Amino acid sequence: MFVINVVLTVKEEAKIDDVRELLRQHSRLTRTEPGCLLFNVCHAENDPKVFILNEHWESKEAWEVHKTAEGVTTIYQPQVIPLVERSPYFCEIVE
Repeated sequence: MFVINVVLTVKEEAKIDDVRELLRQHSRLTRTEPGCLLFNVCHAENDPKVFILNEHWESKEAWEVHKTAEGVTTIYQPQVIPLVERSPYFCEIVE
């Protein structure tokens, strides 16, 4: 299994709702992709500018294919990325 958590911090507070809706659209598409085991979009309650993507993939190869999928190429990269600071964390599940 391949796990990645991505912390997104919205640059401008006025764009929080836009980012939230774009991430909803992106997640709906991503969950239908081959190899996607889990894709959650979390919105931090203590900091409304922060979103966390929690992704579990069958393999790193499945995640690599995901980077070329519709949700990434039409929503995430062109519309979300310009509005946020992005910090990815490749993770190992401890327990």
